[in-house]
Amino acid sequence: MSAKTLRELKELMDKYGIKPGSIIRRALEEEVRKRILEEIEAEAKELNKKVSHISDEEIARIIREGRERR
Repeated sequence: MSAKTLRELKELMDKYGIKPGSIIRRALEEEVRKRILEEIEAEAKELNKKVSHISDEEIARIIREGRERR
């Protein structure tokens, strides 16, 4: 993978001994984590819409029954 930088930026990076590889890798990892969390949040909201009509007591009962079957 490569990234294009302006000549001025490249010169400053060289001057300060900045290696772009680890910085780019961290930025990409963080962006991927952010997108995964956004996707999970959207799925959780959709699931919440589907089960919001079920009472807390009913959910507790279903969980209890599931545990007892194990």
